[in-house]
Amino acid sequence: MDCVFCRLIRENTARWVARGDEACAFAPLDPLAPGHTLVVPTRHHADVFDTPPDVLAASTLLVQRVAGAMRTALGASGVNVLHASGPGSEQSVAHLHFHVVPRWADDGMSTWPAGRSRHRPAGDPVARLAGELGRKQPPRPGD
Repeated sequence: MDCVFCRLIRENTARWVARGDEACAFAPLDPLAPGHTLVVPTRHHADVFDTPPDVLAASTLLVQRVAGAMRTALGASGVNVLHASGPGSEQSVAHLHFHVVPRWADDGMSTWPAGRSRHRPAGDPVARLAGELGRKQPPRPGD
């Protein structure tokens, strides 16, 4: 397998923001904004579907830490966390990764999709998801 992220980690050639046993963070080659950072598991996992829960948790914890650093070190007033998993999602590298993009009120960019999906599944998609998850819903605040 020739995964570009695995190669960066193995060859130690990235511009590192943070390195850990489970997850690491580095600057992309073509950042969307100053400080844009990629957070990836240190070991190869293709997407959210095949990543073990503890590795996913470590990765999202690093996303949170990077976002906090963007607020304090860069003065960002917010962040966008962008992720895609699987071929139908436009995932560009088959290694789980999260783009953490610092945002400022006057930065002039938008990361929200401009349109809506044309795909129409049969039945009620929310009911189908709830059925798949066993209808176990987390308690709501105040319940």
